[in-house]
Amino acid sequence: MFEGFVLKALLAGVGIAVVAAPLGCFIVWRRMAYFGATIAHSGLLGVAVGLALSIDLTIGVIAVALALSALLLGLQRQRLLPTDTLLGILAHVALAAGLIAASLLSEGRLDLMGYLFGDILAVTDQDLYWIFGGGAVILALTIWIWRPLLAVSMHEELAVAEGIPAGWISAAFMLLLALTVALAMKLVGILLIASLLIIPAATARPFARTPEQMAVIAAVVAALGVVLGLGASLTADTPAGPSIVMALAVLFTLSLFQSFRLASN
Repeated sequence: MFEGFVLKALLAGVGIAVVAAPLGCFIVWRRMAYFGATIAHSGLLGVAVGLALSIDLTIGVIAVALALSALLLGLQRQRLLPTDTLLGILAHVALAAGLIAASLLSEGRLDLMGYLFGDILAVTDQDLYWIFGGGAVILALTIWIWRPLLAVSMHEELAVAEGIPAGWISAAFMLLLALTVALAMKLVGILLIASLLIIPAATARPFARTPEQMAVIAAVVAALGVVLGLGASLTADTPAGPSIVMALAVLFTLSLFQSFRLASN
């Protein structure tokens, strides 16, 4: 019989895993791993802004993530620096700004380690409402824009020629990423959210024949990683967030053997 806090942690982790996996597939397809990390690193600044303005922390995280996304879209128009360089700069600047803002808050208002590395075992009923309510909205919106987002991800110029509003679709994708980061922040932590987005999708890739298959397999891998990581955390008394990431890393390593086997045949 599960203890109440363990059951809540499992429900929260699996809920986030199912939501994050399809978005992670688009991150892999669009080669936007740096972008996922940049949005995740902005989460701490969003928390600090939320506390400073006395608003809901989730709203603060979403607002900062969207502002950072808009800034990136504007900076991408310049030709001096490639996008990956800009993302690397923004990721570290956002994290540094968040740490500075956190240090300026009065002592005791911000659990810095909790936000950086997560504390899935401390999930509350209110967190579950946020995760499943917000997760349902994110999944519904992902399904709604799936086809146009897939077309933009595969060949943006062709998608535009077919009449797909690529700019609006990309903006909607960034909004969904921001919402996911806000929901997952308390579970695996700001520094590890990108792993939850990217590793399951990369693990699923060798086994999928269609984009939809990859999204489903990635969701299963993410959920399995949560279960295995949480079990390891409870057994070995290790931090839950990093344990989940390590479990996902093990599953990814196993998928590499499958890739090598298929390549050799």
